[in-house]
Amino acid sequence: MDKLIIQGPAKLSGTVETSASKNATLPILTACLLNDELITIRKLPKLRDVTTTFKLLEMMGAKLFRKDEDVTIDCKNLTSTEASYELVKTMRASILVLGPLLARYKKAVVSLPGGCAIGARPIDIHLFGLEKMGAKIEIKNGNVEATTDGLKGARIVLSFPSVGATENLMMAATLAEGTTIIENAAREPEIDDLANFIIAMGGKVKGAGTSTIEIEGVKKLKKCDYQIIGDRIEAATYVIAGIMTNSEIEVTNINPNYLTSVLDVLDQMGAQLERKTNSIVVKKHKGLKGAKIETAPYPGFPTDVQAQMMSLMLVAKGASFISETIFENRFMHVPELIRMGAQITLKGNNALIEGGHPLTGAKVMCTDLRASAALVLTALVANGESVVQRVYHLDRGYEKLDQKFSGLGVKIKRINEGD
Repeated sequence: MDKLIIQGPAKLSGTVETSASKNATLPILTACLLNDELITIRKLPKLRDVTTTFKLLEMMGAKLFRKDEDVTIDCKNLTSTEASYELVKTMRASILVLGPLLARYKKAVVSLPGGCAIGARPIDIHLFGLEKMGAKIEIKNGNVEATTDGLKGARIVLSFPSVGATENLMMAATLAEGTTIIENAAREPEIDDLANFIIAMGGKVKGAGTSTIEIEGVKKLKKCDYQIIGDRIEAATYVIAGIMTNSEIEVTNINPNYLTSVLDVLDQMGAQLERKTNSIVVKKHKGLKGAKIETAPYPGFPTDVQAQMMSLMLVAKGASFISETIFENRFMHVPELIRMGAQITLKGNNALIEGGHPLTGAKVMCTDLRASAALVLTALVANGESVVQRVYHLDRGYEKLDQKFSGLGVKIKRINEGD
């Protein structure tokens, strides 16, 4: 297992490019299962979850042709409609193969998913919607076993604007007979990107980015060439790093409009930001003050930036408050931050952060993807050396993070635990 050694406090300068969005890449890769024509996707991020999705597609008989950052995918002759536990256990997004397989092959067996230990994240909303479209679903031996005589369009009202459920149902509806309307749909930019990809393949989707999405089923899709949007969570992480270290950097390949709720809070805290068409410039500030945030579905404050924001609050003057409303177990980074000198009090899904206390380097352990980013950010402003262990969590969602921070001037190195 790798670990990162970071020397703080750091000062950043330069430009960092945001990689393609992990949360857009995974559903777009699974949407390739809908199509029997060649699909080329450009500038894919080299991430653990992307590699796992490649393996998942290949296990089903898809052929992948990789060249540098691009991949061409051929799903014409699949040999299996089963997603086994061995791969699914490491990545919750594997459940997204369920909708495409049902739509195209009328059957699917998908192991109940694993992934980060940040909460239950049940898939009942996915299954409810697919059943409304005519799927017969049973849970047997830890698997979701689904069959259909042919999916049909339906009006589906989601009990919660689940991103994964919205994506699964959009993909299923793409080849279903008739029109499907998803109400209380997720509105994240990644939903919009999936819709644009389906449209690029010849599908018919309206309303993505709003709470009502309409999909008119088609009988066949066509080949396409597509490039995925920048990762707004990665971009937010680097923006926060620049603010924490009071540095001047530019974060590129990101539409600032995707991060309005985050940037608004950063403005209120005293950050000096310039929003450009496809980048965000961080300038030096004159001091930060505390803030209060509550995570919420998009366009609210993203739960995936909550941990990084907590790190920022450690260097702000006064008290800050976080209420986590999406996942019930997303403060696992707090004990590790306390080891570095953080003053944080937890009560249920609420956290009180007392900013301005000295932070010192320490050995800390990653517990989930975004918690890992919070530890790295805190190491940037801590005095002395920090050792961040179990960074395989980090590698699930951040491409070349150590190299990118090194390019910004951070003293950071990756070594294997055995070295």
